[in-house]
Amino acid sequence: MTSFPEVGVLAPELLARWDDALVPDDISYAAAYPGPPAPGCVHTVYIPVSRFVPGVVRGWGGAAVAALDEHAAQWQDLLAGLAGVPDELDALTRAKLVTEPIEDLRIDFEDGFRAHRGTVADDLDEDDHAVRAAGIVAAEPMPRSWGLRIRSLAGATRQRGLRTLDLFLGAVLSAGPLRAGFVVTLPKVTSLAQIGVFVAVLAQLEIAHSLEPGTLRFEIQVETPQTVLGADGTVPVAQMIHAADGRVSGLHFGTYDYTASLGILGAHQNLRHPVADFAKSLMMLAAAETGVRVSDGSDNKVPVGPPDVVGQRWATHADGVLRALRQGIFQGWDLHAAQLPSRFAATFSFFRDGWAEAAVRLGDYHRQEPGAGGVLDEPATAFALARHLAAALACGAVRPEEMLAVAGIDRAVVERYLVRGAPPGGRS
Repeated sequence: MTSFPEVGVLAPELLARWDDALVPDDISYAAAYPGPPAPGCVHTVYIPVSRFVPGVVRGWGGAAVAALDEHAAQWQDLLAGLAGVPDELDALTRAKLVTEPIEDLRIDFEDGFRAHRGTVADDLDEDDHAVRAAGIVAAEPMPRSWGLRIRSLAGATRQRGLRTLDLFLGAVLSAGPLRAGFVVTLPKVTSLAQIGVFVAVLAQLEIAHSLEPGTLRFEIQVETPQTVLGADGTVPVAQMIHAADGRVSGLHFGTYDYTASLGILGAHQNLRHPVADFAKSLMMLAAAETGVRVSDGSDNKVPVGPPDVVGQRWATHADGVLRALRQGIFQGWDLHAAQLPSRFAATFSFFRDGWAEAAVRLGDYHRQEPGAGGVLDEPATAFALARHLAAALACGAVRPEEMLAVAGIDRAVVERYLVRGAPPGGRS
């Protein structure tokens, strides 16, 4: 029979030395990997700056409601094919379209505007649009997340893109403090050097406008092969996150630029293509535990036209939304107001599926009660349950009063367990 010493053989001074040796690593790890992000927006809507006019957010909501009223039969078919109660999903979607049709808005100075040709007239045109758009932002309520997409930092467009950002931000701040939720989308990134320059640009703008350091954040649009795989065999997007001094808030997949760069023909460009899935898997790995969100790309086949076309495209769009959600990607792009009904209906269906069980289990864990199901959940499971509920609450799929009635817990209990390893609350 093996015998073990009553006293360990590792001297206390050795343990202390090794502990001290790893403290810097602990600190750097915590800084680089603070954990997953809090629940964010379920979509980003890109509106070309030429179409960014007063009342545009409310207008999108109205157009979306008109679309589902015009195609009522196709709308009911879509709801019947989703998990959940059709009338419930219909009511939730209609309410969302009235109260918050757009969660995340980008005023787009890249696609859908005009090709910049470098003439004085072109520059004055974009200058005017930047100042005009800033005036609308200053005068109207903005969604919970909002900002602009500038031109890329490629040689032909970088000075124009940075000038637009400079003019727009200056005009916004001249009207008052910067509203919460502002973010810049940087498209067609090809190198770590571009990230370094953009970080310096944002820092300079903060100094010039007396903003707190780190106020200005940005998203990397992953739409070039050079962002996904470097010439040295590394995954540059992972390095980009850590080289940005905490300023990167998201990675957004660019469906069509990326697939075109890999030689995919137009008829086969879509979010389900294997090359798109591969890129998004690497994006998720790069962003894991960094607090950076990952967003799916867009579906450019919008639900307009004859009823059968609208019905088919609603179904395809909703299926794509659900596919991304099941993969752990909780955000995507919407390009047209008629895509909002299928976006929200599919999202509500996904998060309402199983929410009551998740709430009951989290409540039992919080009170340290086994519950009727006899499940003794662990801290890691409590974290996963809380993530489900927090996302459902954030988008409006579940109301706080529903959760309280079903499980006896409120939003504060959910937020408690969004931190890994949070101890149970004990009996209340």
